[in-house]
Amino acid sequence: MADNDNKKDDDVQPLFGDFVPGQQDSTQNPMMRAKEMMKGPLPKRFYKDVSIDETLGDDGRLSFRVLLDGRPIRSPAKNVISVPKRSIAEALQSEWNAQKTEINPAAMPLTRLINSTIDGVEVARQAMIDEMIAYLHHDFICYPASHPERLVERQKIHWLPVLDWAEEALGGRFVQASGITSIEQSPIMGERLRSLWANLDIFQLAAVHAIMTISGSSLLVFAFWKGFLDDTATWNAAMVDEDWNVEKWGEDDEATKRRAFRLQDYTAAVLVIEAFRTQADLD
Repeated sequence: MADNDNKKDDDVQPLFGDFVPGQQDSTQNPMMRAKEMMKGPLPKRFYKDVSIDETLGDDGRLSFRVLLDGRPIRSPAKNVISVPKRSIAEALQSEWNAQKTEINPAAMPLTRLINSTIDGVEVARQAMIDEMIAYLHHDFICYPASHPERLVERQKIHWLPVLDWAEEALGGRFVQASGITSIEQSPIMGERLRSLWANLDIFQLAAVHAIMTISGSSLLVFAFWKGFLDDTATWNAAMVDEDWNVEKWGEDDEATKRRAFRLQDYTAAVLVIEAFRTQADLD
């Protein structure tokens, strides 16, 4: 591929596929995605140089492309990968530079996220927002344990401040329940959250949705997005029950790998949100 001098400037073809946000299937599990990607032989690294260029759009905004030997990379749907923030492009550049003799998509979480963002988020926008609002009704931080006492206290430390803050931010009260009891939250809070997220661009929406699916909580990603929690506190709050089970029963190799992949995907989504964050987002 790199030896073909007749290739056009935009002819770096897609190297791997990915899931579309909002499309429910087993490939949304990062471990499953990684296994699928590694079933066949990995493509060889065919490029020497990874660079970034910038272009000024008709709207006066800059966009940034990652170039492999001067040619832009493409998504699985053959869209040129272009992002609106240099920090995201630089992180993409680092991922491509980090590939040695082979290109391993499982080790490129940001590339996977940006691919799926560009190829699928706009058409799935409404479904993704609907899903994030629906999570409010079964958000796990509204279902605390009733025992043992140490777990109950740990959940309170990580979850109650988020609930108290979110109630004030969204103008309502969250119902809490233990066990398998199903609860319905006030639709007013859901509509307030919808109004805040409705106009996110595709990159921010994809990142918010990714953290929600990784953490299992709309409220935790909302708290991170608004700056109430930092990324470490958000992850720790999402892992309370899992950490408790590991402490009690231990962790097998497969679970350790799954968690590592989830953390990779989480870190990529965090990077995107932080690249866009402004003071207005925190107010």
